[in-house]
Amino acid sequence: MTHDITLEDERVRLSPLSLDNYENLSAIAGQEKLVQYSPSNIEGPTALKQYVEMALEQYKNKTSIPFLVFDKQAKIYAGSTRYMNIDWRNKVLHIGSTWIGREFHGTGLNSHMKYLMMNYALNDMGFEKVEYRIDERNLQSRKAVEKLGGVLEGVLRENVYLLDGYKRNTCCYGILKKEWEETKKSRFQNFS
Repeated sequence: MTHDITLEDERVRLSPLSLDNYENLSAIAGQEKLVQYSPSNIEGPTALKQYVEMALEQYKNKTSIPFLVFDKQAKIYAGSTRYMNIDWRNKVLHIGSTWIGREFHGTGLNSHMKYLMMNYALNDMGFEKVEYRIDERNLQSRKAVEKLGGVLEGVLRENVYLLDGYKRNTCCYGILKKEWEETKKSRFQNFS
């Protein structure tokens, strides 16, 4: 595993997130309630830096690979995402900790990001399953993952505390490697 993984197509570039470039996210991270369904805190310079430091610590422990998202169409940094909870032995990883500015919602950027990440994980990294964990109330993200081919596998009841003290139910979605080629044909035919 190398930290120089960059994934890109004509729409988006996912490059390694680092302490040298995370400040490009400051304006977006400051958007109110951007990660309201997440247990993470990115509001304010100190919280954002701690968020990145934690992601890089997980990277060092080989359980996470964090990315900086650049929208090539808008020519601006859009947010962050990562491979996380990487289980090398069982060949399963999560795509998560994804947040992009509200101005990028509904523009197709997220679909390009997820396509690149799923394709790389399943075809290049040798993983057999990609999972997503989403707050049950976050209907927008749930619909987006379902549109990408994610199958709802179950709901973990009251398993994660959020910053406001609410204990969320978490929907577990998955895509298997053996489903990926068909998913690509049916849902990503226009992607490179």
